[in-house]
Amino acid sequence: MNTHKDLLVWQRSIDLVVMIYEVTRSFPQSELFALTSQIRRSATSIPANIAEGAGRMSQNEWNYFLHIALGSATELETHLIIAERLKYIEGELFNELHASLTEIIRMLSGLIKSLKKSKPLQD
Repeated sequence: MNTHKDLLVWQRSIDLVVMIYEVTRSFPQSELFALTSQIRRSATSIPANIAEGAGRMSQNEWNYFLHIALGSATELETHLIIAERLKYIEGELFNELHASLTEIIRMLSGLIKSLKKSKPLQD
């Protein structure tokens, strides 16, 4: 890996952020500082934490930030379920977002597991 931008999980999470911003534009104005903000923040946190962790100098820090990205992904999942139940997101669009997010969660989990198996860097 040359940079975090080479990681497929980072690329997919950036794509998801763009989708999230497009989808949340249609949310009620009353949700702008509530659910809309929470969804956008948790979505942007995923690639941001992948990038921050990749830029750190130790494997422990890299692992730490991957776990934060994973936590943000599961937080986003919860917000999307709420938005779907409130009828802010239609079923088919929700399924598309959820499938993308599920793939990102799987990729993050796999990356975390691979770091545990690899030889630790000097911390």
